[in-house]
Formats: sequence, C-alpha cells, structure tokens
Amino acid sequence: MIAPIALRGGVVLPDDALSWRFSRSSGPGGQGVNTADSRVELTVDVSAVLWAVPEQEERVRSRLAARLRGDVLTVAASEHRSQLRNREAALTRVVALLDEALAPPGPPRRATRPSRASRERRAAGERQRRAVKELRRRPPLG
Repeated sequence: MIAPIALRGGVVLPDDALSWRFSRSSGPGGQGVNTADSRVELTVDVSAVLWAVPEQEERVRSRLAARLRGDVLTVAASEHRSQLRNREAALTRVVALLDEALAPPGPPRRATRPSRASRERRAAGERQRRAVKELRRRPPLG
C-alpha cells in the first residue's frame, strides 16, 4: 500500500507492520457522515518493525508503554471529512510518536549549588521577615 517509512536511527517501518481500520466518524460532514467510513484507526505491530539495534525497541516499548496493548500501538484520526486526509493524519501521528520515542535520552542533570549572592539574598530576606514579625509582638512589660 505505502512504501516502507524510514525513522530516526535507521529504523524502518514496513508496510506489513501497519493495519488500517475504517469506521463512521462523528462530527462535521453533513449527510455524508452517516454513509462514509472516514474515521481511520491505524495499528502498528511493534514487533514487526525493523529495528537497527535492540536497544531502540526497548526504548520505544518503555516510553510508549501506556499506549501499547501487547505489541500493538493504536492511533485514531477523525478530524477530517475525507478518509484519505484522516489516513495521512494517522500515519503522521504514528511516525511522530515513534520518532519521539526513538530520540536518545537527554544529558543527565548536573547538580548545581546556589550562588553566594543568592544565599546572602535569602538570609537578608529571612532577617527582614524576622524583624517584621518582631514588630508585631506585644512589647515586654517593665
């Protein structure tokens, strides 16, 4: 149906990993909405994707764990009136999801220490609040 899609890191999404389902869509469309199967549901079999290295599959499975049902990722599109445009939207979403999940992890966070000036500002603010609260107290008798 479509040519294999190249993703980030040499991963290939073959045509046989994709499965299309069509149904009636809600929303705009007038009389045609009752007869046209314009809603598209695209399912991707993650185990059928051609991974360059096994770590990529592990990364995708862990990052998309909430969206996966077994080995299957499902995306639905029904925002357009035509089935063709909904197909394109669903395929674009699947490619974006997989590309984002394949992205390498960011650099580790480096712990930082507060600067000397920020520590002094904090101490000055605490002294100021302490002085304000001191003024609110009842004066000592005597």
